[in-house]
Amino acid sequence: MTLARIAALFVYPVKSCRGIAVERARVTARGLAAGVSDREWMIVDDAGRFVSQREYPQLALVAVTIDGTHLTLNAPGLGPLVVPIGGNGCPVRDVVVWQSTVRAHDMGDAAAAWLSRWLGTSVRLVRFDFRRQRACNREFVGNSGAHTAFADGYPILVIGDGSLGELNRRLAAKGEVELPMNRFRPNVVLSGLDANEEDHLDTIDAGDVRLRLVKPCTRCRITTTNQDTAEVGTEPLRTLASYRTDDRLGGVTFGMNAIIEAGAGSEIAVGAPVSCTYRF
Repeated sequence: MTLARIAALFVYPVKSCRGIAVERARVTARGLAAGVSDREWMIVDDAGRFVSQREYPQLALVAVTIDGTHLTLNAPGLGPLVVPIGGNGCPVRDVVVWQSTVRAHDMGDAAAAWLSRWLGTSVRLVRFDFRRQRACNREFVGNSGAHTAFADGYPILVIGDGSLGELNRRLAAKGEVELPMNRFRPNVVLSGLDANEEDHLDTIDAGDVRLRLVKPCTRCRITTTNQDTAEVGTEPLRTLASYRTDDRLGGVTFGMNAIIEAGAGSEIAVGAPVSCTYRF
């Protein structure tokens, strides 16, 4: 068993928009919540399929704030978009996130017009319908019943800050600029682990909460988007491919996806100690 600490916590209320750093978060079966749940909202095209920074890197510039009753989006040059947090009374429709078709509340024409103006294409804002569940891939979570909202596939993404330190050492050796953690959009950042040690963790215990790490996170082109400017480059994928390619998963990995095994409803906090067990 290894002792580590929670170095940072992040929630991403709107999938692919800017995240929010928090000091404390409630752990739910679907992931972290701080006022609202992680990836509770999503942007979809006219066919109902999700869009992300993969196609529209300028989503990185959409800042999100929560005031208890409203979700507010801000983007350069646009006035704020204020959306009620609740979806009651909004039309319900099917939307698609990766291979999952799920029910969602359409948040209305004003939100659609604001986001369509920012992206330069017709899109709509939807909110996850919590009366339904979106199951995680049973190949990795077994019969646990793990489920999530609009996250790519799992409710929690865990990364050790030692892993970013190792990546940045490799980037610096090549004369490349070091990168911040926001390139990887984690929920939980741990300190006190060696580089990539999270690859080998089985469980993380923080008070009453137990996370089980189930699958390496395969990384996409979003990691090459500067989250402060929306500029797209080639790193870190080029460097990660030199030492983090997983042939079994068919891509580059960085960080670990996790599910909630115990403690849903409890809180975790930055600075809190955690105990980690290993798969070997």
